[in-house]
Amino acid sequence: MSTSNNHNLTADEAKKILNKFNCLDIAPILKPSEKVSIRRALILVARMSDYLILGICADTAEEGILAMKTYSQAFGYEAPNNLPQTEGPVYIKLNGKNGLCYIDSYSGHHRGVLVSCQSYDAGGINEMYGHLPIDLFV
Repeated sequence: MSTSNNHNLTADEAKKILNKFNCLDIAPILKPSEKVSIRRALILVARMSDYLILGICADTAEEGILAMKTYSQAFGYEAPNNLPQTEGPVYIKLNGKNGLCYIDSYSGHHRGVLVSCQSYDAGGINEMYGHLPIDLFV
């Protein structure tokens, strides 16, 4: 990671920071100082995309819904508030383009948030990052 001012991250620097989370089954627990640069990198690539799709794998519905709301707020999306509470681990998917969101029980071992950047232009960012920490924006 560049030791330069993180306020002026380039797209390549942001991708480098976020690529550390690719192919992780379980998002790591991060120190607050580490979260700052990851949030900045993620917000930068989000702004360079037309919309995002979030995939959240959480131990509980409460934890997953909180992640969905905090990530949505960070990206300027309206988070739905009518998701049903389910028991046990859950998977939540939110499409930032059309606002569609659903929650379902999840039996897999993955935990964290997948952020899929979608761009209409081939030169835009069309990449997925994660699993990122559930509490990144808490």
